[in-house]
Amino acid sequence: MSIKDTAEEWQITATTTPFTGNKTSVRTDDVVMPDGTVARRDYQVHPGSVAVLALDDLGRVLVIRQYRHPVRHKLWEIPAGLLDVPGENPLHAAQRELYEEAHVKAEDWRVLTDVYTTPGGSDEAVRVFLARDLSEAEGRRFEVSEEEADMEIKRVPLEELVRGVLAGELHNTCLVVGVLSLVAAQGGDGLDSLRPAEAPWPARPFAS
Repeated sequence: MSIKDTAEEWQITATTTPFTGNKTSVRTDDVVMPDGTVARRDYQVHPGSVAVLALDDLGRVLVIRQYRHPVRHKLWEIPAGLLDVPGENPLHAAQRELYEEAHVKAEDWRVLTDVYTTPGGSDEAVRVFLARDLSEAEGRRFEVSEEEADMEIKRVPLEELVRGVLAGELHNTCLVVGVLSLVAAQGGDGLDSLRPAEAPWPARPFAS
């Protein structure tokens, strides 16, 4: 028996968009339940994101520390960012985020995992890439602003991040999922068995 998520869409009798923001919006749908009743569901409409678990030759992961206002915390995270253009190739977006946030490039890219971050309240889908064979990017550093102007960058041993995740000291979704997925892949069929960087992503279809 194969355990996997399946696409399905229940009937919507009405929909409105009570809020539209700069990058995301809020949608309200009236959804027909299995018993025939109609329930109202509010959720964030999100363009999708990419994240990069960048692993160097010493087994260290590149992490950044950034202030996140909704949770009133400075969180350790892996480089990540929005899919700014509909249909954008997620690999290209991931390469851009690694360059902009860490001024690093990578020669080997794989898909580590795909997740819905909060499917009960948002349609955000994130593709987490594994990037290896790292080196410093050429040219001038990308000029950061706002929260990113205060970012701290480190390379931390993978085992230290695992300990922090399991101790409840590290909370960022992409970091937690990426770190634990990497450990699972290393202990399973190996990193070279991961999906190729251009693997299809039904949650956010893209052109090659």
